[in-house]
Amino acid sequence: MASTTPALFCVGNPLLDMQVTNGEELLAKYELKANDAILAEEKHAPIYEEIVKNHKVTYVAGGAAQNTARGAAYILPPNSVVYTGCVGDDDLADQLKAANKREGLLEAYQVKKGEKTGACAVIITGHHRSLVTTLRVAEKYDQSHLSSPEVAPLVAGAKVFYFEGYFLTHGASIISDFSKEVSASGKVSVLNFSAPFIPQFFNAALQTVLPHTDIIICNEAEAEAWASANGHPAPTDLPAVGKAIAMLPKSNASRPRIVVITHGAESTVLVSSAEPDSPKTFAVHVLKDEEIEDTNGAGDAFAGGFLGAYVAGKSLDESIEAGHKLASLSIQEVGPQFKWPKVQIL
Repeated sequence: MASTTPALFCVGNPLLDMQVTNGEELLAKYELKANDAILAEEKHAPIYEEIVKNHKVTYVAGGAAQNTARGAAYILPPNSVVYTGCVGDDDLADQLKAANKREGLLEAYQVKKGEKTGACAVIITGHHRSLVTTLRVAEKYDQSHLSSPEVAPLVAGAKVFYFEGYFLTHGASIISDFSKEVSASGKVSVLNFSAPFIPQFFNAALQTVLPHTDIIICNEAEAEAWASANGHPAPTDLPAVGKAIAMLPKSNASRPRIVVITHGAESTVLVSSAEPDSPKTFAVHVLKDEEIEDTNGAGDAFAGGFLGAYVAGKSLDESIEAGHKLASLSIQEVGPQFKWPKVQIL
């Protein structure tokens, strides 16, 4: 247990990322898109064993919120961030715990004996990545874990709470109830849409969480998917979509809702419900093509940098700049590994 209570509490699906490069044949064999994120279907089941057998695999502690938590921990003092989710009692969970300990991230896993920890096959082709996730025990997280003697003090002490959209595929009621409690307590609740299929196919679940959310983070594809799912007349007009999300009903009116929409190498858009007609844009430092190693996890890295700076008391403008810096660091390596020694972000 840390001597000080972490300020940032993150919730998501813990996964061990299994990254392979030059995966064109895998894309064709398993009918995958080069730049996509999906839940594994039955036809994808053999892919995990195949990549271990036939490819050089890089293992990275993964899962969207865990990536973000690791990113925030990278730029904050040790034990400033805690992450929870459900894992099994297996080698994959041991690798996750070791990585978190090494990087100064506290974990408050729910461990279920006899279960398998979730995994994500990351098929890299050029600068694209295709994510194929098998949640396994990650989708068996119990809400009661949040009120357990080990976790309840961490919840009580945290100031900012971060939820990944992927969790809504199985734990919508958990996030809805939890975010409602966060909102009622006057603390800050942050939600990342995570992937276009969340607003496309889990829009009803999303609607139960959005009223209790202070900050929304998404990319242009996720923003467009939300706009299309909700009948917005101009899905590709990011400032307009950001305004529509910012102006949705909010249970805690004491602070404005902030919407941050990233767009790869294009400018990031920020819209506040306090000034919905005055969106702000933030230019991204564009890397040369040869400097880019892998875009996998860049969005999670941005969220980690943003949240780390926000928790440290930086302004929204400074927080977005920190997000850009950490995302830039991430895409110059294979996956969001946040290599050491540290690069100064704040």
